[in-house]
Amino acid sequence: MPSRLRTSLTLALGALLLSGCVSFGGKVPPFLLTLDADAAPAAGEARTASDAATLTILIPAAPQKLRTTRIPVQQDDASVAYVKDAQWVEAPQRLFQRLLSETVAARTNRVVIDEGQYLTAPGEQLAGQLMEFGVDARSNEAIVVYQAMRVGAGGKTVTQRRFEAREPVGGRIEAKPVGEALTRAANKVASDVAGWLGN
Repeated sequence: MPSRLRTSLTLALGALLLSGCVSFGGKVPPFLLTLDADAAPAAGEARTASDAATLTILIPAAPQKLRTTRIPVQQDDASVAYVKDAQWVEAPQRLFQRLLSETVAARTNRVVIDEGQYLTAPGEQLAGQLMEFGVDARSNEAIVVYQAMRVGAGGKTVTQRRFEAREPVGGRIEAKPVGEALTRAANKVASDVAGWLGN
């Protein structure tokens, strides 16, 4: 086999293998979705707290249907589909944790730290589970349900509270309106959590 033909076949085979590793379900979505916080800490603002007064917001646990960058649509009590051509830039529980941290830092006087810094300032923790983060096709609403668990410094006290928000999709279940409705619902939940933590 001529070397030029062998090289062409090798390149074609390499491209084919690479295309098998990177897939968006057969079609690249026109854009990727993310969550934007309605509130964020002011630039240049400094806060001080003792170790015990810091707050670490952990990435919430999530059921299998949310451990993907796709957006689930609950069709009925027994079946789940996904929004066509809609993908998050990263796992929704990580996006929600980041939005929650921004909102709590902006709406309270708490010093919020990343979970990677917890060992240096082991204060209060906010853990929990992101139970719902998708669309209910029956009501045409975006729904966010977060089961929060507030753990006092040293783990001496544990308080649980469930937060839920629903927002109308306002039309067909498509990527852009669904992303916007989920962002509104996530910000509502984050604001309610901040109010709880600020007490």
